[in-house]
Amino acid sequence: MNLTLSDLTKYYGDKAAADHISLKLTPGITGLLGPNGAGKTTLIRMLCDLLRPDRGRILLDGEEIHLMGERYRDLLGYVPQKIGFYPWFTAEKYLTYLAVLKGLDKKQAAGRIDELLDRVGLSPERKKKLGAFSGGMLQRIGIAQALLNDPKILILDEPTAGLDPRERIRFRSLIAGFARDRLVLLSTHIVSDVEHIATQVLLMKNGKILAQETIEELCRRFSGQVFTLNVPAGQAEAYQQLYLVTNVQPAGNQVKLRIVCPDEPEGGAVPAAPTLEDAYLALCGGESPGSRS
Repeated sequence: MNLTLSDLTKYYGDKAAADHISLKLTPGITGLLGPNGAGKTTLIRMLCDLLRPDRGRILLDGEEIHLMGERYRDLLGYVPQKIGFYPWFTAEKYLTYLAVLKGLDKKQAAGRIDELLDRVGLSPERKKKLGAFSGGMLQRIGIAQALLNDPKILILDEPTAGLDPRERIRFRSLIAGFARDRLVLLSTHIVSDVEHIATQVLLMKNGKILAQETIEELCRRFSGQVFTLNVPAGQAEAYQQLYLVTNVQPAGNQVKLRIVCPDEPEGGAVPAAPTLEDAYLALCGGESPGSRS
């Protein structure tokens, strides 16, 4: 099962949120990284057939998704940035309601809901009203609802927002297990979520895809171009004006800088192995999406 994007373009006024994107998505986990305003959510909404492109096509195994209609939606699971819910519904009732909308019969739905509540760690809260849930618990319910119909395509837009580190580990395990023979697109600002589970990474900026590569391939681009350097604290800002600094770590009266540049900086720089965040910042610039684990 492959999703092929051909010359996909979407404008808002005179700004291209998706700018002539052509690529192929295959089974496995694809991480989508890019700064705010890169066009990630616009791309995701077009892939979910919630937004029509101004030009270009999205094909599932050669067939246009908007012509497939219900057949495409039956294959799709989607976790949006903000999950709509009825605060007076319990977790169990909410999932039962959505299971009906997705066409599951009563017996099938009951078994699936039991399984998913257990997998997202919410079985003890199944009778609790959603209005009393924390943000992280609501995010887990969002993940559960997306998996109700056992989708072949799963699209997640910032799915770990509001999750603590332990919950993110649970999420990564869940998605990694689910993705063995399915197509998953994961948009996130948390680099470690992508580093741990993604088969490949898309880097997006200003509506364009700058790279579609494995993490190893992206890091290999910057082999020999990443260094650490200890400098007096008062000089750190000057170095940041001269070099691309991807991390600043206090070290007594000094700071340890992590620098990406083609030539070794003067002053005793030590070569370091490139990371996905180094590659992201070097290619996309702008604000780092973070490296929380």
